[in-house]
Amino acid sequence: MNRRFLLVLTSFSFAILFYFLGALFSGQGKSINGSFGLKLLRVRLNQRNINTLFTPHRKLLRAVRAEPNRIRGEKCSKADIKINQGSTAPLPSGIPTYTVEILNICATGCNISGIHLTCGWFSSARLVNPTVFKRLSYNDCLVNDGKPLISGGVLEFQYANTFSYPLSVSSVVCS
Repeated sequence: MNRRFLLVLTSFSFAILFYFLGALFSGQGKSINGSFGLKLLRVRLNQRNINTLFTPHRKLLRAVRAEPNRIRGEKCSKADIKINQGSTAPLPSGIPTYTVEILNICATGCNISGIHLTCGWFSSARLVNPTVFKRLSYNDCLVNDGKPLISGGVLEFQYANTFSYPLSVSSVVCS
């Protein structure tokens, strides 16, 4: 009786293992229900036909689209600020966390100050250094306390919330 039970249990375990591996490598975005509660997500990035399969343990940064062209004669523009955002390991309490990178990609070597982002009602369960990123009012967040972000410079911070906030550049000041 004991051997039969172990044989059935082993067979069942292998079946679950193969089902999980099949879902993982098939790229179909399947949800594996039951006691595992794991989800494999399939997303489209940047409204292009780039399909990416990821699980919560991977650290992926999602690129936010910048404006295409600079108007002749401008030293810098909103397009010179690039925002990458991606999920990272959750807090011990289970709240998801996100890492945000804000880059100055100005090709002419300009320093950009007064960077304001559209950020909705941004809030975080994890403290964000207000000199790096601060919500001033609804849909208005200030980066680097308004100080210049040097050409090629990167600011990074993490926040924790049940969902990610869509962040985009609303205004900049060319230094």
